Amino acid sequence: MRFGWDRTVYAHDPDDPLVRNRHDSASSVPRSVVVDQSFDWGLDVAMRTPWHRTVIYETHVRGLTMTHPDVPVGLRGSYAGMACPAVIAHLVDLGVTAVELMPVHHFIPEGFLVERGLTNYWGYATAAFFAPHAGYSASGSRGRQVDEFKQLVKTLHHAGIEVILDVVYNHTTEGGPRGPTLSLRGLDNTTYHRVRNDDPSTYLDYTGTGNSLNVDHPAPLQLIMDSLRYWAVDMHVDGFRFDLAFALARNSHDIGRRSSFFDLIHQDPVLNGTKLIAEPWDVGPGGYQLGHFPPLWSEWNAGFRDDVRDH
Repeated sequence: MRFGWDRTVYAHDPDDPLVRNRHDSASSVPRSVVVDQSFDWGLDVAMRTPWHRTVIYETHVRGLTMTHPDVPVGLRGSYAGMACPAVIAHLVDLGVTAVELMPVHHFIPEGFLVERGLTNYWGYATAAFFAPHAGYSASGSRGRQVDEFKQLVKTLHHAGIEVILDVVYNHTTEGGPRGPTLSLRGLDNTTYHRVRNDDPSTYLDYTGTGNSLNVDHPAPLQLIMDSLRYWAVDMHVDGFRFDLAFALARNSHDIGRRSSFFDLIHQDPVLNGTKLIAEPWDVGPGGYQLGHFPPLWSEWNAGFRDDVRDH
């Protein structure tokens, strides 16, 4: 079921944030589904390609396959389309050892984009941390996208290619205080979002999207850890690239290496063996922290990238 941007999805009257909205949003929001976990992984195992032999190809599931002449029309723009032999052969021919998929967590384009007839093509507006994006499924959106994504991972592994996910845990698609109430805001707003101590109605926005997940609290931190373990254990992905990773490192006591987020990942027997890549900044004070992430972490160096492109 698709998300509908209408008045019912707001907890307040869209015209007056101080007036409670009593309309039922059930007809406008997606549903959660229970999926069959009996996928046949066969002999699929983590490849653990060492970093010094890793060549990563960043790509977009839809963009890679939407106009590919050797991908069947009905599969273009989907996980199944990316698993087609022609796409796999292209990746192997490039010599890459890993693909970094731009966000595949289920996302919902922001309201201000929809009002302008636009969409969030890149997917940096997460709505569900445990679900593959339904819009990239060729087999249906009632849970069948889960098996389709697993088959893509299995196919890439068979070709010797690891799968790294670009994950967005620093914020959600619920936006600022006047945004829709979809999940975390309605569950416990001040637990899951960073708010000002002197004015809980105002968010601390370190992401530029209107909200920041409150990783200083154990509940959101557990949500992130459970999600990461789900994708690593159940979906067999090999690593994660963390969008605005420094927003996850902030806490009320210190900024950086001593954060609970790092501590939990480092002691987790599954996650500490995956590839961990940081986008080493956010838009908050002191937010550029290139070179300051702890052991086990790699970092995308945007300055180096730009210099290479310029020369």
